[in-house]
Amino acid sequence: MKWIEYENPNTIDAAVALLSDPETNARPLAGGTDLIVQLRVGDPRVNADVVVNVKNIPELNELSYDPAGGLTIGAAVECYKIYNDENVKTHYPGIIDSASLIGGTQIQGRASLGGNLCNAAPSGDSIPNLVAHNAVANLVGPSGTRQVPVENICTGPRQTCIGEDELLVSIQLPKPENGFGANYLRFIPRNEMDIAVAGVGASVVISDNKFKAARVCLASVAPTPLYVEESGTSLVGKSVSEEAVQEAANLAKDAAKPISDMRGTAEYRKHLCDVLTRRALNKAIERAQGS
Repeated sequence: MKWIEYENPNTIDAAVALLSDPETNARPLAGGTDLIVQLRVGDPRVNADVVVNVKNIPELNELSYDPAGGLTIGAAVECYKIYNDENVKTHYPGIIDSASLIGGTQIQGRASLGGNLCNAAPSGDSIPNLVAHNAVANLVGPSGTRQVPVENICTGPRQTCIGEDELLVSIQLPKPENGFGANYLRFIPRNEMDIAVAGVGASVVISDNKFKAARVCLASVAPTPLYVEESGTSLVGKSVSEEAVQEAANLAKDAAKPISDMRGTAEYRKHLCDVLTRRALNKAIERAQGS
């Protein structure tokens, strides 16, 4: 393992300056549960000579709820803080489905949803759920700030649209509408292989027993987490029913583009997309209706 410099800024500007230095190849370090492993094994996609610790930057540690603006999750906020937060429990119980799944207890003491998003693994447990919640990533770079819908962040396996000189500061979730519910489900082969064979994040907004809005996003069945817009759109305007849910599940299954590997065949993953989409939507409906 080569020598790697360590920097510890306490402001966004200082971190961006380090990331944009043309003389170095710097990478941000939040929990490090992916990055440190990648550096130790010499992953060529992570050819860093400087790691920039972002844990001491206040904005990246913000976890706050505004009744008008929604939930702000700093990019470095650890998973355990998210699922123990009272506002998250009350207004965003669906987010807990992911925050409580990423690794074990020790990992959840370091890992963050921001890091999970930036790692951009097709199997990332938080990404489909964030997409289902219509989340937006807040980025800062030398040219200023920009906001990107989470479904547009991942561009390939372990690849994102975030510039090398940009920093993910936070993830913004809008205020839930009345009748909103969400859920994330995944299937793993066994507890010792804690990577999704397939996963589904789903959300609905229900009014007068009809779907007002819906979103479905899949994990582990494409090169990136796959937002299946047509699956959610198919529900809008329809009465809540098993038939409507099944149609949305069929569309999710059809959209999946899985591969076969040691964790499951492509055919099996498509089957899981059907099953998990139905189950995730039904749980989201249950939450939306306050059951």
